[in-house]
Amino acid sequence: MDELYHQAEVATEKYNAADEKARAQRKRADGLKGQVKQAVQREKQLKASLGAAARAQYRGGGLPAEVQFVFTPRPERALTSAALAKQAQHRTTVKLMALKETREGLREQADKAATELRALQESREVMDKSREKIEDRIAAARTVQARLQKKELRRLSELRKQAEEKAHAELVGTGVLSEVGTEGSAFGRKAIAYATQQLGKPYVWGAEGPDSFDCSGLTSQAWLHAGVAIPRTSQEQWAQLKHVPLSEMRPGDLIIYYADASHVAIYAGDGKIIQAPRTGRPVYVSPAGSMEILGVVRPDA
Repeated sequence: MDELYHQAEVATEKYNAADEKARAQRKRADGLKGQVKQAVQREKQLKASLGAAARAQYRGGGLPAEVQFVFTPRPERALTSAALAKQAQHRTTVKLMALKETREGLREQADKAATELRALQESREVMDKSREKIEDRIAAARTVQARLQKKELRRLSELRKQAEEKAHAELVGTGVLSEVGTEGSAFGRKAIAYATQQLGKPYVWGAEGPDSFDCSGLTSQAWLHAGVAIPRTSQEQWAQLKHVPLSEMRPGDLIIYYADASHVAIYAGDGKIIQAPRTGRPVYVSPAGSMEILGVVRPDA
């Protein structure tokens, strides 16, 4: 059951990463669509302006300035007309160049938008596959659990608690927890306060509040409400945030668990963490060493 739930959590963080990527891609795609719309409108305006210039030239007979000078009874007007014609020709040339640049920009923006939409589709496919794996693993774990008798479930709960206490006792035995800081930063205290308010709320994969959370949804929202935006997933929190030695950990820091960085919790002090564990278990306080620790990161370093 634990292995199945762990696999579901790995898939959940993959889903979260794809979801975060899809949001950014959708935002970029929408921005590009807006730029394409503006370029299309600009192209229409230039075409209309060039059409008006062409009609004006046609009404004027389209005669070159030197010919108009020969046939006009008022040469001084012909010179003025020639100057105006030259200005008009220059404006037309400028508009033609602008039209060419607008069309080239339009093609480039349309290509970028198409690329972003394809990438968005790929992210959604990853999300769909991860969703299927999550639901499959959770269903399998629940099937195993459904076969257990109440007596076996109580025994399972006792065994889990014993395993957590034993793992934490090993961490305490190293003496490292006696070295950690007891005072968090102002941001860290706010993050802990937010996480504390969520105690008892259900775990739901992919959720980031306000009524339910998954592991990284809780930690990312706790720090966001403290005023610090951090990556959405446990893997990206491990990859992007500053690593600190376990002995230098302080309240508010995030503890990353397992070799694949698939789980994260917020250190609340006194050897305790606040975590959203897995399906079927609410946000709760547990010993910091109850799982395999990969390392510690500090969001407000």
